[in-house]
Amino acid sequence: MFEALTTLLEPYANLIFARITQYKTNEMRKKSIEFLENYLNNASPTGFESSGQQLWLDYLKPYIDEYYTDVYGSAVGIINPEADYKVVIEAHADEISWFVNYISPEGMIYVRRNGGSDHQIAPSMRVNIHTKKGIVKGVFGWPAIHVRNPQKEESPSLKNLFIDTGCNTKEEVEEKGVHVGSVITFEDEMTMLNDRYIVGRALDNRIGGFMIAEVARLLKDKKKKLPFGLYIVNAVQEEIGLRGAEMISRRIKPDVAIITDVCHDTQTPMYEKKTQGDLTSGKGPVLTYGPAVQNNLLDMIISVADKKKIPFQRAAATRATGTDTDAFAYSGEGVPSALISLPLKYMHTTVETVHKDDVDNVIKLIYEMLIQLKSGHDFRYIK
Repeated sequence: MFEALTTLLEPYANLIFARITQYKTNEMRKKSIEFLENYLNNASPTGFESSGQQLWLDYLKPYIDEYYTDVYGSAVGIINPEADYKVVIEAHADEISWFVNYISPEGMIYVRRNGGSDHQIAPSMRVNIHTKKGIVKGVFGWPAIHVRNPQKEESPSLKNLFIDTGCNTKEEVEEKGVHVGSVITFEDEMTMLNDRYIVGRALDNRIGGFMIAEVARLLKDKKKKLPFGLYIVNAVQEEIGLRGAEMISRRIKPDVAIITDVCHDTQTPMYEKKTQGDLTSGKGPVLTYGPAVQNNLLDMIISVADKKKIPFQRAAATRATGTDTDAFAYSGEGVPSALISLPLKYMHTTVETVHKDDVDNVIKLIYEMLIQLKSGHDFRYIK
């Protein structure tokens, strides 16, 4: 399957990220493209991230000194593990999904959310049900337009969404290995739009895992020696409350944390810029202001962006960023933390969409930030 997809997408290999002219070493190689494709196409639902984490670690290992994982599956690659001063760059590995919640006598499967899965996009979607016997194919069914009452159109909800696996009885479904608690993901894979946009399921936030892995690769390829320990973290269970980041931050006890996640591109229809902000795919990473973001660290990132002429945008958070930034910022005695976001269209759908130039620039911004950071830098406001 992967070989076929690689062949299909091979023409894109020279197109995706081809405009990384800021670098002279052709950061986005064909191997990087193949990893991104494989990583995105692999299912990694919240609580069941291990196969994706293994793919990520296998790609990262040549660029790090050592690694470890915790009992829930967060993975950490380390450069300079002996250093006292610890810097984290982080993304989250999990994707939204569904659980089997009830199997009717007629063999129809009813679901509940695992994370923020969108019920409105579910009807007519193909799905993979993950079982110990392997993948079971299914579809979210929906009554045909011919039989629905236009005066009383019923909207999709957890009460009426169902999955059809082609089975006629509950027993037949269970014989395939499906049971209450089986996890379900949409069957969608990476594609390109207009040679500019990467489209796929779960770009939130496996594109982040890809970007921090590419930062590690750049450091190795450019033979950069960091004066501190760098912890490249791919945390689990963000989609249900930042749980993986909470756990791993307590173990690492970092001195600085730079988090990357996605945020909303607000240029498409039905966004209100007065409340959602004015953010555009293709105009650069988004730097967030908010209580969890340490201002001295943010100012340093902005200074690096200005000096290196990396375009960026600004966003404001209210009480929280809603990302792993919050978990790292408030862990232990407090960790100076900042959020570098990637503008994304159609969040929590199967067609999440990001601009390749923004991916390039997030990678570059994190890389440039790291190579100028000094070990022991004190980010306190009052000294």
